[in-house]
Amino acid sequence: VQLVESGGGLVQPGGSLRLSCAASGFTFSSAAMSWYRQAPGKERELVAAINSAGGSTNYANSVKGRFTISRDNAKNTVYLQMNSLKPEDTAVYYCRAITFTHYWGQGTQVTVSS
Repeated sequence: VQLVESGGGLVQPGGSLRLSCAASGFTFSSAAMSWYRQAPGKERELVAAINSAGGSTNYANSVKGRFTISRDNAKNTVYLQMNSLKPEDTAVYYCRAITFTHYWGQGTQVTVSS
């Protein structure tokens, strides 16, 4: 099983990034997917989640209206579009898959700074 995140980087406040998480080794279309983040000295927190079919999503209050989670089951990939980024969005972002168990990616760093 592999979850490989990409798309992180350094961006100025107000900017945008799109994270991708490419999955392999399990039935992606049956898995609920989510994005978490962990800032230095803080606990890992749920950012956004999407069900297996892509018809249901939920978001942390801190990112509602700015972030959008989506998935492409044909490409075994989940995305996180992040707009209007703020310095407090700086964190390592992780992809998580939930089937009968759960899997984590290795994370991608997002830094929002001028």
